[in-house]
Amino acid sequence: MERIRKAVPADAGRIAEIFVTDYRVSFYPFFRNDAYYFAELNVLDTAAEYAAGSEALAHSYVYDDGIVKGFIRFCGTEIEKLFVEPQFQCSGVGAALLSFAVSQGARELWVLEYNTRGIAFYERHGFSCTGERIVEDDWVPLLRMRR
Repeated sequence: MERIRKAVPADAGRIAEIFVTDYRVSFYPFFRNDAYYFAELNVLDTAAEYAAGSEALAHSYVYDDGIVKGFIRFCGTEIEKLFVEPQFQCSGVGAALLSFAVSQGARELWVLEYNTRGIAFYERHGFSCTGERIVEDDWVPLLRMRR
């Protein structure tokens, strides 16, 4: 776990870059919402969420082996975000971040219902769907997973 460290304000730009890139690659194909994915969702606004003193930064950790390759954000028992730069996916970065969060008490999360790859990843790491489902923002179906 020595590659995982608490996020600091200097990580905000890299966290935002990873989040926006991965979000577009992973979720745009399902929703095809150009106005959201290529206007509302942007690196500058996302980086501002991770400014010094922010709640987002306070609950975030990065995988850093000389390059920040992914991040996880969790609060209490809930994992709020887990994203890995697409070029570094399937290399153990996500598994290390998830394992770290679990070691700190994280036990539940919401996952996009269409994200079969993400669901399979979480299942391989001991999570299972609870049967709970919500629709966020009137168009994003999410499933609860718990370990």
